[in-house]
Amino acid sequence: MNPTATVNDQQAVAELARLLPSPVPLAPRRAGEFERPAPDATAVVATFVGQTSAELMVVAQQSVTDAMAGAGALSLAEALRPALEAASRTLGPGVLGTAETRPAGEVFTGPGTVVYALDAGVATQAWFGIRAKGSAADAAAPAAPLPSGAMRVLYDVEMTLTTEIGRTRLPVRDVLELTPGAVLELDRSAGSPADVMVNGRLVARGEVVVVDDEYAVRITEIVSTENLG
Repeated sequence: MNPTATVNDQQAVAELARLLPSPVPLAPRRAGEFERPAPDATAVVATFVGQTSAELMVVAQQSVTDAMAGAGALSLAEALRPALEAASRTLGPGVLGTAETRPAGEVFTGPGTVVYALDAGVATQAWFGIRAKGSAADAAAPAAPLPSGAMRVLYDVEMTLTTEIGRTRLPVRDVLELTPGAVLELDRSAGSPADVMVNGRLVARGEVVVVDDEYAVRITEIVSTENLG
C-alpha cells in the first residue's frame, strides 16, 4: 500500500522538478503503487537531518542525463545536489548530508517511501522519492517535528558557509564557452554587502575584508529566521 503523501512531500518534489537539469519542463505526479525506476538505475541519495528528517532520492532518466552532458568534471551526485538541496529546504531548518549514488532498487523500496514520477508529456524523465526518518513503526506516517530542544543534538554538526557577492544567469552554451579572461557581470553593484549562505539559505550579510592576507567577511546584518522559511 502506498504511504500517504504530505504537503511537505509535494512542495519538495515541486522544488526538485524546478531545478532538475532537463531540456523540457517536468510535471510531478504521485507514482502508482507498482511504478518504480528500474532496480539497476543509478539513484542519487542524501539524508536531511532537522526538525523534520528524511531521506531524499532522485533518479534521472536518459534525457535528463543528456542535459548534463558537457558539465565537465561534475559527477552525477554533484550535478543533482542543487535540486536535492532545493527539495530539502521545504522541510525546514536542518542539514543535508553528502549525496551518494546507490542502485535505485535499494532505496526506492521499504515502508514509508513516497515516490513521484516526473513526466514530460507521456514519458517519465525522472523519479523522486522521500522517506521520513524514524522507527519502522512510524515510517509510514509523516515525521513529527522534533521539540526545539532536540535541535541541540545538531549543535556539533559542522555546516559549510559560503559567501556570495552576486549572481548572473547564462545559457549552458555560454557557460561551456567560458575562457580565462572572460568577465561576468553580476547582479549587484560594487560595495554592496555579500550574502552569507548556509545550505543555500541566506543567514547573514556582511562586507568583504582582508585578514592576514586572506579574504574574510565582517558580519553587518543577521537575517531574521522568520524570513528563512
